[in-house]
Amino acid sequence: MAEKPTIELDADATHTKRSERQLGDTEVSYFLPSRQSGVNDMYLHLGCRAPASILQRERICLVWAILRLRHPLLASRVEMFNYEDIRFVYDAPPSPGHALEDADKNLAYRTQSAEDLIDGYLNGSRTLSNERLSYLIVSTVQDTSDIPESADATHNYDFLICATHFLGDGMALHQFANDFFSMLGGLLSEQQLRAILEDECKRCHETLNEAALPESIESRLPPPPGGKFYHAASLVDFQIGQHKLIGGHSFPRRNAKERRTIVPTVSFDPARTKYILSKCKSRGVSISSALFAVCNVAWAKTHGENWQLPTMMYSALNMRSFLQSNKALNDSYWYIAIGYFNIVLPTFLPQSGNVTSTFWLRARSAKDQSTRAVKNPMVIPRSHRMAQERGSRARQWAREDDGVKAIPPRNVAPTIIKGFDKSPSSALMGLSLLGNLDGIYKHANFPDIKLHTLTTGSRQRSGGMLLFGYTFASKLWISFGYDENGFEEFTVQEFWKNVLLSVDEFLLV
Repeated sequence: MAEKPTIELDADATHTKRSERQLGDTEVSYFLPSRQSGVNDMYLHLGCRAPASILQRERICLVWAILRLRHPLLASRVEMFNYEDIRFVYDAPPSPGHALEDADKNLAYRTQSAEDLIDGYLNGSRTLSNERLSYLIVSTVQDTSDIPESADATHNYDFLICATHFLGDGMALHQFANDFFSMLGGLLSEQQLRAILEDECKRCHETLNEAALPESIESRLPPPPGGKFYHAASLVDFQIGQHKLIGGHSFPRRNAKERRTIVPTVSFDPARTKYILSKCKSRGVSISSALFAVCNVAWAKTHGENWQLPTMMYSALNMRSFLQSNKALNDSYWYIAIGYFNIVLPTFLPQSGNVTSTFWLRARSAKDQSTRAVKNPMVIPRSHRMAQERGSRARQWAREDDGVKAIPPRNVAPTIIKGFDKSPSSALMGLSLLGNLDGIYKHANFPDIKLHTLTTGSRQRSGGMLLFGYTFASKLWISFGYDENGFEEFTVQEFWKNVLLSVDEFLLV
């Protein structure tokens, strides 16, 4: 099954066209910390059952090559000249054969379980690099029995789609996976796929220029209105918003020489998932808002101290709906387009009586805060300023890591709001709430490939923690990725137990 594809290189096709652009501030803020150990390198694991006939390496390599041409950042590299000059560089393959060869070099077949694949990616040596921004792994545990099987027998396969975080975000990963399986499991023959590869290679060379790579989020956001008044107003808004971020809780940490990320995951069958979603809807909230409240109550039950201070959690804001489109550029969805927002909830719980009403009140508060973050009229200037601040901080920290003399931060506005008391701003944890992924995956487009499992995450820094919540294959999934060596063990395990108990108590009763 893992035989190398037939690759015919055109000896006359040796000329490559190059395209490059500077990384934006948001991309820089993810690139610089990733340089050594791959912090934030993303993975998307998908488990499926499918016949071996459509999962031959040659077919998979063709699809992988086509999509790498359509989304050139996947096949790019990063060149860093200094902290202010970091570039994506893309050399277009000179022929379909070269495109296929490049795809095959970034494709691996394994015979590992899903658990071993994910553990190796998260805790082993780094898979990606500045030269390899994406990678595809296909794995199946071989059947050692001698029982003959029918030609249409299905097997279990695990796919691991790997990409650096400065290349794109979770929405890019999931859209890509849907396109990948739609092409792989669709009706196209191998001959038709080769014809598409040839067309994509030709298109790439006809259109490639200095603007062929998708732009950064900062370039795609609408420019803020000019004028000193608007500039000052947006700065005041940003700094007031930062001062309002009050959080007095965090998991107790411990020092360990080595990071080890684990990802305990639970799923709820379709019947229970349907009940949970309908219950949230009847209460006027989404499952995402409910999960903020779940974590809030679970923490209060775990840590019965310091209840006078609120609990703060952070999450990512999908900014794609705010971005401008430029059809003259590559219309790829592979770029990072996220902002950030925080949810602040009381920590205390009623000392007597039913906690249920408190839970739903906090779920509605999380919904209101999320809605205000999205609909705030200053969301675009806030995103511009946050990107500048994150980029500047990343450059300063990178210089410190490299032992380079610090210089005054670039693009950081002076503090103009005086008189605020410094409040605690500890965040308990991050939540990545992906919503209903069955709205992205068009399962009917690949009927012979039955996707049944999805897990996702990234390589973490020491002391990293992130909880994921989403629905997929008609199931609700909750996974909890954290550095088990970076936190006090009992507290984290007690919190996770209380998360699951809270789901049972508030969402399944």
